[in-house]
Amino acid sequence: MTRERLAEMVQRGLVTPTGLISHGRGEAYDYLMGECSNDPALNAERAAAAHLLKARNPVVCINGNAAALDAPNLIALAKAVPAKVEVNLFHRTPERMEGIISYLESEGAEEVLGREPDRRIPGLNHDRALCTDEGIFSSDVILVPIEDGDRAEALVSMGKVVISIDLNPLSRTSRKATVSISDEMTRALENIMRFIEELRGDEEAILKILDGYSNTENRRNSIEAICDSLMAEFDEGGS
Repeated sequence: MTRERLAEMVQRGLVTPTGLISHGRGEAYDYLMGECSNDPALNAERAAAAHLLKARNPVVCINGNAAALDAPNLIALAKAVPAKVEVNLFHRTPERMEGIISYLESEGAEEVLGREPDRRIPGLNHDRALCTDEGIFSSDVILVPIEDGDRAEALVSMGKVVISIDLNPLSRTSRKATVSISDEMTRALENIMRFIEELRGDEEAILKILDGYSNTENRRNSIEAICDSLMAEFDEGGS
């Protein structure tokens, strides 16, 4: 169903053909993780919720693949925080920007940013540098599902807390993000929303999570979880 939806979104111009390659690569890692939210993923999702609740100007950044995969939960998360929503694209055209923003609005998003960028992210020489001052540029915490590694690195260099959702714990995005969530996007969004509701108003719990979280350690645990899953399959006689 997901593949069919992505293929349909390519026909509508919301997803680029290269976006299908990106999705297939992520699917492969999901298989390796057993297609479930493992403990390292949940740990990162809990830290993400804590950061979003503490943020001064949180932003949910959306590209074509993310919008196609689960616009309703991206919008629901932004409302739950609450956070601003901004569309940011590598393959950017006025028609594609309008198509994705209109699609998000049809799914219930309000005041989606990105149509009229007025700032640039330093250190990037492509269209993903374009952003708004109200949203991405002035954000302190930014959620970036299915992100390009160079922009994740540039955002961290600006001093932002970058929360990535990327099934590959070895990607440049995962290596550079402040909180690297290696999980399928819908599961990650739903888990983050659940943790937001659990943590809302509990300042002591939020600070404890933020103080105790190590992204390096958690990424290592994600990789170990993949290895354990593979060995369990081998031990069971799988091929």
